[in-house]
Amino acid sequence: MTIAHDQQSAERNTAVLAINVGQPQPLPGQKREVLSGIVKLPVSGPVFLSFTGMTGDGQADLENHGGPDKAVCVYDYSRYSVLEQLMERKLDWGACGENLTVEGCSEDQVRIGDVYELGGALVQVSQPRQPCFKLAARYDFKELPVYFQESGFTGFYFRVLEEGEVAPDSPFRRIRTDPASMTVLEANRVMHQGKKDAAGMHALLAIPTLSDSWRQTLLKRLDKLESGQ
Repeated sequence: MTIAHDQQSAERNTAVLAINVGQPQPLPGQKREVLSGIVKLPVSGPVFLSFTGMTGDGQADLENHGGPDKAVCVYDYSRYSVLEQLMERKLDWGACGENLTVEGCSEDQVRIGDVYELGGALVQVSQPRQPCFKLAARYDFKELPVYFQESGFTGFYFRVLEEGEVAPDSPFRRIRTDPASMTVLEANRVMHQGKKDAAGMHALLAIPTLSDSWRQTLLKRLDKLESGQ
Protein backbone atom coordinates (compact mmCIF):
# COMPACT_ATOMS: atom_id res chain seq x y z
CA MET A 1 0.00 0.00 0.00
CA THR A 2 1.48 3.34 -1.01
CA ILE A 3 1.44 6.14 1.54
CA ALA A 4 0.92 9.53 -0.08
CA HIS A 5 1.65 12.94 1.35
CA ASP A 6 -1.37 14.42 3.07
CA GLN A 7 -2.40 17.40 0.94
CA GLN A 8 -4.63 18.74 3.72
CA SER A 9 -2.19 18.39 6.63
CA ALA A 10 -1.54 22.11 6.77
CA GLU A 11 -5.26 22.75 7.15
CA ARG A 12 -5.77 20.30 10.01
CA ASN A 13 -5.97 21.79 13.48
CA THR A 14 -4.08 19.09 15.38
CA ALA A 15 -2.47 19.85 18.72
CA VAL A 16 -1.12 18.16 21.82
CA LEU A 17 -3.09 19.33 24.86
CA ALA A 18 -1.30 17.19 27.45
CA ILE A 19 1.40 14.55 27.77
CA ASN A 20 0.55 12.06 30.50
CA VAL A 21 2.66 9.39 32.16
CA GLY A 22 2.30 7.06 35.13
CA GLN A 23 3.70 3.95 36.78
CA PRO A 24 1.70 0.82 37.69
CA GLN A 25 -0.24 0.99 40.94
CA PRO A 26 -2.98 -1.13 42.56
CA LEU A 27 -6.47 -0.77 41.15
CA PRO A 28 -9.20 -0.02 43.70
CA GLY A 29 -12.07 -2.41 44.44
CA GLN A 30 -10.41 -5.66 43.33
CA LYS A 31 -10.64 -8.98 45.19
CA ARG A 32 -6.90 -9.42 44.74
CA GLU A 33 -4.16 -6.94 43.99
CA VAL A 34 -4.24 -5.91 40.33
CA LEU A 35 -1.58 -3.49 39.14
CA SER A 36 -2.28 -1.08 36.31
CA GLY A 37 -0.71 1.94 34.66
CA ILE A 38 -4.15 3.34 33.78
CA VAL A 39 -3.68 6.37 36.06
CA LYS A 40 -1.55 8.91 34.22
CA LEU A 41 -0.80 12.51 35.13
CA PRO A 42 0.27 15.39 32.87
CA VAL A 43 3.89 16.51 32.77
CA SER A 44 4.97 20.12 32.37
CA GLY A 45 8.28 19.57 30.61
CA PRO A 46 9.75 17.51 27.79
CA VAL A 47 10.05 13.71 27.90
CA PHE A 48 11.95 11.32 25.66
CA LEU A 49 9.88 9.10 23.41
CA SER A 50 11.61 5.80 22.61
CA PHE A 51 10.49 2.90 20.44
CA THR A 52 8.74 1.40 23.49
CA GLY A 53 7.24 4.48 25.10
CA MET A 54 7.77 7.64 27.10
CA THR A 55 10.29 8.15 29.88
CA GLY A 56 8.46 7.86 33.20
CA ASP A 57 5.61 5.78 31.84
CA GLY A 58 4.96 2.09 32.51
CA GLN A 59 2.49 -0.76 32.11
CA ALA A 60 1.78 -3.64 34.45
CA ASP A 61 0.44 -6.10 31.86
CA LEU A 62 3.09 -6.19 29.15
CA GLU A 63 1.28 -8.96 27.30
CA ASN A 64 -1.72 -6.77 26.45
CA HIS A 65 -0.31 -3.26 26.87
CA GLY A 66 2.81 -1.47 25.74
CA GLY A 67 5.43 -2.74 23.32
CA PRO A 68 6.55 -1.26 19.98
CA ASP A 69 3.10 -1.38 18.34
CA LYS A 70 1.48 0.26 21.38
CA ALA A 71 4.17 2.68 22.47
CA VAL A 72 1.85 5.69 22.79
CA CYS A 73 -1.85 5.72 23.66
CA VAL A 74 -3.74 8.66 22.12
CA TYR A 75 -7.18 10.06 22.91
CA ASP A 76 -8.97 13.04 21.40
CA TYR A 77 -10.30 15.62 23.84
CA SER A 78 -13.51 16.02 21.82
CA ARG A 79 -14.69 12.72 23.36
CA TYR A 80 -14.31 13.93 26.94
CA SER A 81 -17.64 15.77 27.07
CA VAL A 82 -19.66 12.63 26.30
CA LEU A 83 -17.77 10.66 28.94
CA GLU A 84 -18.31 13.42 31.48
CA GLN A 85 -22.07 13.31 30.84
CA LEU A 86 -22.10 9.51 30.92
CA MET A 87 -20.29 9.26 34.26
CA GLU A 88 -21.55 12.58 35.67
CA ARG A 89 -18.09 13.76 36.63
CA LYS A 90 -15.42 16.18 35.44
CA LEU A 91 -12.40 14.56 33.80
CA ASP A 92 -8.79 15.70 33.96
CA TRP A 93 -6.04 15.27 31.37
CA GLY A 94 -5.12 11.62 30.90
CA ALA A 95 -8.55 10.54 32.14
CA CYS A 96 -8.70 7.54 29.79
CA GLY A 97 -5.18 6.41 30.54
CA GLU A 98 -3.82 8.03 27.38
CA ASN A 99 -0.28 9.29 26.99
CA LEU A 100 -1.38 12.02 24.62
CA THR A 101 -4.54 14.05 25.03
CA VAL A 102 -4.94 15.73 21.64
CA GLU A 103 -7.35 17.60 19.43
CA GLY A 104 -8.03 17.10 15.73
CA CYS A 105 -7.52 13.32 15.87
CA SER A 106 -10.95 11.79 16.37
CA GLU A 107 -11.40 8.20 15.22
CA ASP A 108 -13.19 9.20 12.01
CA GLN A 109 -10.31 11.52 11.03
CA VAL A 110 -7.39 9.17 11.62
CA ARG A 111 -6.42 6.20 9.44
CA ILE A 112 -4.33 3.12 10.19
CA GLY A 113 -0.81 3.88 8.95
CA ASP A 114 -1.05 7.68 9.23
CA VAL A 115 2.33 9.20 10.09
CA TYR A 116 2.63 12.21 12.39
CA GLU A 117 5.43 14.55 13.35
CA LEU A 118 5.41 14.75 17.15
CA GLY A 119 8.07 17.09 18.46
CA GLY A 120 11.40 15.49 17.62
CA ALA A 121 9.80 12.09 17.00
CA LEU A 122 7.99 10.46 14.10
CA VAL A 123 5.02 8.23 14.96
CA GLN A 124 2.53 6.05 13.08
CA VAL A 125 -1.02 4.87 13.83
CA SER A 126 -0.87 1.10 14.39
CA GLN A 127 -4.30 0.09 15.75
CA PRO A 128 -7.34 1.27 17.71
CA ARG A 129 -7.18 0.95 21.45
CA GLN A 130 -9.10 -1.89 23.09
CA PRO A 131 -10.24 -0.70 26.54
CA CYS A 132 -10.39 -3.38 29.23
CA PHE A 133 -11.89 -3.77 32.70
CA LYS A 134 -9.15 -1.63 34.24
CA LEU A 135 -10.66 1.52 32.80
CA ALA A 136 -14.00 0.56 34.34
CA ALA A 137 -12.32 -0.20 37.67
CA ARG A 138 -10.64 3.18 37.77
CA TYR A 139 -14.00 4.94 37.79
CA ASP A 140 -16.13 2.15 39.28
CA PHE A 141 -18.22 2.34 36.10
CA LYS A 142 -18.57 -1.14 34.66
CA GLU A 143 -20.35 -0.03 31.47
CA LEU A 144 -17.39 2.04 30.32
CA PRO A 145 -15.55 -0.56 28.17
CA VAL A 146 -18.83 -1.48 26.45
CA TYR A 147 -19.44 2.19 25.65
CA PHE A 148 -15.99 2.52 24.09
CA GLN A 149 -16.47 -0.55 21.90
CA GLU A 150 -20.03 0.21 20.80
CA SER A 151 -19.32 3.87 20.02
CA GLY A 152 -15.94 3.23 18.39
CA PHE A 153 -14.58 6.21 20.31
CA THR A 154 -11.65 4.22 21.66
CA GLY A 155 -8.62 6.30 20.82
CA PHE A 156 -5.68 4.60 19.16
CA TYR A 157 -2.01 3.69 19.43
CA PHE A 158 1.15 5.07 17.86
CA ARG A 159 4.25 3.07 17.08
CA VAL A 160 7.45 5.10 17.02
CA LEU A 161 9.30 5.33 13.71
CA GLU A 162 11.92 7.81 14.93
CA GLU A 163 12.72 8.44 18.59
CA GLY A 164 12.89 11.97 19.93
CA GLU A 165 11.97 14.47 22.60
CA VAL A 166 8.37 15.62 22.96
CA ALA A 167 6.75 18.31 25.09
CA PRO A 168 3.21 19.63 25.69
CA ASP A 169 3.87 22.45 23.21
CA SER A 170 5.55 20.24 20.60
CA PRO A 171 4.60 20.54 16.94
CA PHE A 172 2.06 17.85 16.08
CA ARG A 173 0.87 17.35 12.53
CA ARG A 174 -0.01 14.57 10.14
CA ILE A 175 2.54 14.37 7.37
CA ARG A 176 1.55 11.19 5.49
CA THR A 177 -1.66 9.31 4.92
CA ASP A 178 -3.30 6.92 2.47
CA PRO A 179 -6.93 7.77 1.66
CA ALA A 180 -7.49 4.11 0.79
CA SER A 181 -6.57 2.97 4.29
CA MET A 182 -9.23 2.36 6.94
CA THR A 183 -10.16 4.88 9.61
CA VAL A 184 -9.81 3.94 13.26
CA LEU A 185 -13.62 4.18 13.55
CA GLU A 186 -14.19 1.70 10.71
CA ALA A 187 -11.50 -0.64 12.06
CA ASN A 188 -13.35 -0.64 15.38
CA ARG A 189 -16.58 -1.50 13.59
CA VAL A 190 -14.96 -4.48 11.88
CA MET A 191 -13.39 -5.72 15.11
CA HIS A 192 -16.34 -5.26 17.45
CA GLN A 193 -19.53 -5.30 15.38
CA GLY A 194 -18.41 -6.97 12.15
CA LYS A 195 -17.39 -10.35 13.48
CA LYS A 196 -18.89 -12.02 10.40
CA ASP A 197 -17.78 -9.32 7.98
CA ALA A 198 -15.20 -11.28 6.01
CA ALA A 199 -14.76 -8.49 3.45
CA GLY A 200 -14.09 -5.97 6.19
CA MET A 201 -11.57 -8.25 7.84
CA HIS A 202 -9.76 -8.84 4.55
CA ALA A 203 -9.66 -5.09 3.93
CA LEU A 204 -8.21 -4.45 7.38
CA LEU A 205 -5.67 -7.24 6.99
CA ALA A 206 -4.56 -5.74 3.67
CA ILE A 207 -3.17 -2.72 5.52
CA PRO A 208 0.54 -3.53 6.00
CA THR A 209 0.94 -1.13 8.93
CA LEU A 210 -1.75 -2.81 11.07
CA SER A 211 -0.34 -4.05 14.38
CA ASP A 212 0.60 -7.70 14.72
CA SER A 213 -1.80 -8.31 17.63
CA TRP A 214 -4.82 -7.12 15.64
CA ARG A 215 -3.61 -9.04 12.62
CA GLN A 216 -3.42 -12.31 14.58
CA THR A 217 -6.87 -11.80 16.10
CA LEU A 218 -8.43 -11.13 12.71
CA LEU A 219 -6.66 -14.07 11.03
CA LYS A 220 -7.95 -16.48 13.68
CA ARG A 221 -11.47 -15.09 13.43
CA LEU A 222 -11.42 -15.21 9.64
CA ASP A 223 -10.14 -18.77 9.62
CA LYS A 224 -13.03 -19.91 11.84
CA LEU A 225 -15.55 -17.97 9.78
CA GLU A 226 -14.40 -19.30 6.43
CA SER A 227 -14.03 -22.86 7.68
CA GLY A 228 -17.59 -22.79 9.04
CA GLN A 229 -16.65 -23.28 12.68
